[in-house]
Amino acid sequence: MNIVLIGATGAIGSRILDEALRRGHTVSAVTRDPRKLDPRPGMTIRAGSTSDGPGLTQVVKGHDAVVVSVKWNENDVTRIIDVIRKAGVKRCLFVIGAGSLLRKDGRTHLEHMADKGVQPPTSKPASLAYEEIKKVTDLDWTAISPAASIQPGRRTGKFRLGLDKLIEDKEGQSLISREDFAVAILDELEKGKHIRKRFTAAY
Repeated sequence: MNIVLIGATGAIGSRILDEALRRGHTVSAVTRDPRKLDPRPGMTIRAGSTSDGPGLTQVVKGHDAVVVSVKWNENDVTRIIDVIRKAGVKRCLFVIGAGSLLRKDGRTHLEHMADKGVQPPTSKPASLAYEEIKKVTDLDWTAISPAASIQPGRRTGKFRLGLDKLIEDKEGQSLISREDFAVAILDELEKGKHIRKRFTAAY
């Protein structure tokens, strides 16, 4: 596939880039600072920012799919959706965080964290971004949420998938490595099993 990746130098975006290139896809890696990326086979480095809608539209045009992995407290999801529409790309995948996933007690993970006095700056904006994404009916979108904890780690290729519920292991932990999260994202791009749905991946 010919993929455009918005947020290619981020903690998760860099792993998505690695996984896509590992599988032989062609990637346009979009970053606000091209100096953060070194040339690699199969990758084109593109300067771009979600604050420049017309410029980003030109970058996105001509690709098979768009992957958006950005900090939602710094980026406007409606502008990004508008860019994808104007660029004429139907297939898009958004990384939206774990905050909107439902826990066993029926609360969102965001509500659970707030009760514990923890409010990560991106969690609420990511949940609001997902609400906007769900309204879209003219694009083949997928939203993906990680486990509650997503850290650097190993690529095992072994994890579980779910939809709107937080996945926990037998000890009540919700974990996935950034490397395996990227595997889940590329699997979805290649197989398209969650069109106009959100899904999650965890151990």
